[in-house]
Amino acid sequence: MKRIVIVGGGVIGLCAAWFCREAGHEVVVLERGTRQYDGCSMGNAGLIVPSHFIPLAAPGMVSMGFKMMWNPESPFYIKPRINLELFDWGMKFIRSCTVEHVKRSAPLLRDLNFASKRLFEEFDQMPEMDFGFEKRGLVILCRTEERLHEESEVAAQARALRIPADVLSPEDTQRLDPDVNMNSAGSVYFPEDAHLSPSRFMSQLTALLEKRGVIFRWESEVKSWRRNKGNVAAALTRSGLIEGDEFVLAGGAWSPSISKELGLRLPMQPGKGYSLTVQKPAQLPKLSYIFSEARLAVTPMCGALRFGGTMEIAGFNPGTNLSRVRGIAKSVERYFAAFPPETFAGIEPWSGLRPCSPDGLPFIGRSRLFDNLTIATGHAMMGLSMGPVSGRLVAELVGGRLPSIDLTLLSPDRYLR
Repeated sequence: MKRIVIVGGGVIGLCAAWFCREAGHEVVVLERGTRQYDGCSMGNAGLIVPSHFIPLAAPGMVSMGFKMMWNPESPFYIKPRINLELFDWGMKFIRSCTVEHVKRSAPLLRDLNFASKRLFEEFDQMPEMDFGFEKRGLVILCRTEERLHEESEVAAQARALRIPADVLSPEDTQRLDPDVNMNSAGSVYFPEDAHLSPSRFMSQLTALLEKRGVIFRWESEVKSWRRNKGNVAAALTRSGLIEGDEFVLAGGAWSPSISKELGLRLPMQPGKGYSLTVQKPAQLPKLSYIFSEARLAVTPMCGALRFGGTMEIAGFNPGTNLSRVRGIAKSVERYFAAFPPETFAGIEPWSGLRPCSPDGLPFIGRSRLFDNLTIATGHAMMGLSMGPVSGRLVAELVGGRLPSIDLTLLSPDRYLR
C-alpha cells in the first residue's frame, strides 16, 4: 500500500482518489478551495460525449475564432493583452490545427470517452450514487442548411470511427423530443452520448470517498514542494507539509503555476465558461442538445434545465462578462421558442475555468523529471466526460501497471525541451 497525495479536488482528482483507494492505497486529497468550493465541473453542461472526437485544436478553428472575437456576445473571446505565456500557447495552438493532428487524436478521444461512459455506468449502479445519469443521446441542433451540411460531414467521420451518428430531418428531430417547441433545419443525433448532474455526482462521490477513508484537506493550496533526488517528497501547504509515496497533479487550470517550481512545462490557458440554470423550465427536454451555430449546450438536470457555453481566454479574471451571458440568453430562443431572453432574468450566472492545452488533448502520464509524479490535467471542456477514465489511468500508473489505454499522445512531457 502506498500513500497517494492528490493535488486538486475537482472531478479528475476525485476520480483518481476513487480508483487509487479501490486499489488499496491510502489517499489524501489537497484542495485549494473550501468544502463548499465550486470548481469548473460543478456548473458545467454535464455531458458525457463519445461524439466529441475532434480536439479543440482543429482546422478552421483559428479563422473562426478571429471572426467571433469581434462580437462581444459571441461564444468565443480572447482578451488582447501582452502576455508571453498566452502568445506561446497561441502559437502552439495554431501549429496543432491540422488534419493530421485530428486523425491522430480522434481514435484516442473516442476510446477515452467510451471507457469513461462505461465507468459512469458502474458508478450509477452503486446504491450510494444517484446523480441523474441518463443515456438518451445528444442532439446537435442546426438552424441553417449550411451548418447541417457541416455537421453531417462530422457525422460521417464519426461513423468511420464506429461512433453511431444519424442525420435527421426537422420532423425526425422533433419526434425525438415531441414536447419541446424547436426551430431547426435538421440535426445530427449521437445515441451513445449521455448526461448527468455534475454537482450531484461530485458531492456524492466526495461523501463516498470520505466514508471509505480518503482524507480531504480543504483550503490547502500547494505553495511549494520538497524534493529528494528523483522524487517528490512532500507538498507544502497552508496546513503544513504533506508527505507521500506518490503524488498526482490534478489541479485543473492552476496546474501550471503549481508545477512550475518542479520544472514541468504544462502550457495551458484558463478558458472561462458560463452557464444559466432554469429551475422550473417552461418545457423540459428529455435529451441533451448542442445548438450548433451558437455553440451552446443544453442539458436537463433532475427537473431543471441548464444552458452553458462560451470559451473566454482572459486569464484568471474572476469577473463575469455580462456580454457573454447575454449572448447565451439571446441565442436560446432561436432554437427553443419557449425560452425568450426574459426567461433568464434574475438567474445568477455560474462561471468556471477550464484547463485548456494548446493541442486540445489532456496531459495524462508520468513526467520523466520525477519517478513518483503523475499528471492528470488539461481536459478543457471534457473534464467531466473523461473524469472516470482519467482517474483509472492514474491508479494504474501509480500502481506500476501498464496503462489500459496508450498515453503516448497525452504525455505531460510533450512540450519539454
